[in-house]
Amino acid sequence: MNKLPLIIKREYLAKVRNKSFVIMTFLSPILMVAMVVLIAYLTKLNDSDKRVIGLLNESDYFAHEFLMAEDLSYVNFSDVSLQAAKDSTAKNDYYALLYIPSGKNLEEVAENSFLYTKDAPNTAVLDKLDAIFQQRLRQERLQEIGVSTAEFEAIDKPFEINTATFAGDLNLKGITEIKAFIGGAFGYLIMMFIIIYGGFVMRSVIEEKTSRIIEVIISSVKPFELMLGKIIGTSLAGITQFAIWIVSGGVLLILAFAIFDIDPSVMGSGAAAGTNLAPPVPTTDQTLQLYAQELFKIPWVMLIVFFLIYFILGYLIYSSIYAAIGAAVDNETDTQQFIFPIILPLMLAIYVGFFSVFSNPHGPIAVGFSLFPLTSPIVMLMRLPGGIGEGGVPIWELVTSILLLVVTFIGIVWLAAKIYRVGILMYGKKPTYKELFRWLKY
Repeated sequence: MNKLPLIIKREYLAKVRNKSFVIMTFLSPILMVAMVVLIAYLTKLNDSDKRVIGLLNESDYFAHEFLMAEDLSYVNFSDVSLQAAKDSTAKNDYYALLYIPSGKNLEEVAENSFLYTKDAPNTAVLDKLDAIFQQRLRQERLQEIGVSTAEFEAIDKPFEINTATFAGDLNLKGITEIKAFIGGAFGYLIMMFIIIYGGFVMRSVIEEKTSRIIEVIISSVKPFELMLGKIIGTSLAGITQFAIWIVSGGVLLILAFAIFDIDPSVMGSGAAAGTNLAPPVPTTDQTLQLYAQELFKIPWVMLIVFFLIYFILGYLIYSSIYAAIGAAVDNETDTQQFIFPIILPLMLAIYVGFFSVFSNPHGPIAVGFSLFPLTSPIVMLMRLPGGIGEGGVPIWELVTSILLLVVTFIGIVWLAAKIYRVGILMYGKKPTYKELFRWLKY
């Protein structure tokens, strides 16, 4: 291993001095920030589009229910026919026409009401109109059985049960989901790093193999030492680039939001409405303060430390597999049959991890995936924002997860070195899984 530092230095300098590496290091944050700003601007522009609905109310009901909102306004038609109201709506390019006919009672009026639109209406608009009708119908039905308006408001008042830990600390609705999102963001960073820079290791091996320079290098360096040096050297180059992206991207993003006066919260408001996984948004200042306090309670230092541990171990495992694949093939096209089995556990960790950790962070699926070495770097990070020990991840699960990662890394490096040792000098033949298995016996 006395030549390992030289190999690491060579791989690191070869990567950071590469022209395309330098260009993408400084160009990528600009492109990513520009994309984020564009999405935020377009979201803001889209949300600022106020829909105008024509309202033809021939009934004795709904006199004060349809009030102007932030994204909806109403134009009242009176003493006109339905056809005239439709023509006026189309002529003035209104979004829709809400027709409320006359009737014997509210049930009949609501049953025969129609919303006329040029195209299929927006679901959010329909939900708001449905809510108005439903609220009025509920109130009318309760009044028919003797419930007054004041009593109805008392009945309709929302309720949420108070929750607390056995220690007496108050729990907040959705805080588990928010913590899972934070851990998931760390896990997603690991997945993206593995996919991007694991490919770097693979391509580096393929380039040296096809240029035949590997035949010179292998005469003075052991295959295992060469493979390990490539993995560590490329990892360091990747970490350097990643750190520059995080710092420069964060600074550019803050400057861009300040210059263009964009509220970052508008980006999540639209997307969160269409998914059950989105945590509830707090509405009052007091609730916001409670959520902020809970977020400050997250053990950020511990989370960052374990992020680095799982980041390093996870990347070393997958980059060893990438190096073995690079040694087994002659060109990047031949790697496609081997790439999907590598990416599959990462994808599984992201999607299954989110669903399992959201519903039950201490359930058997969440625990199993946080112990399985190929998925634990992502799933365990989703569980760690909840803390370690009582109420959080049990210490034995955390220790077992890390030990399994270390053992798996040693085992995969040992197996990858066998493939690397044989495949690094093989040319002109596309290997099969059967042949790779045979190489492991050499």
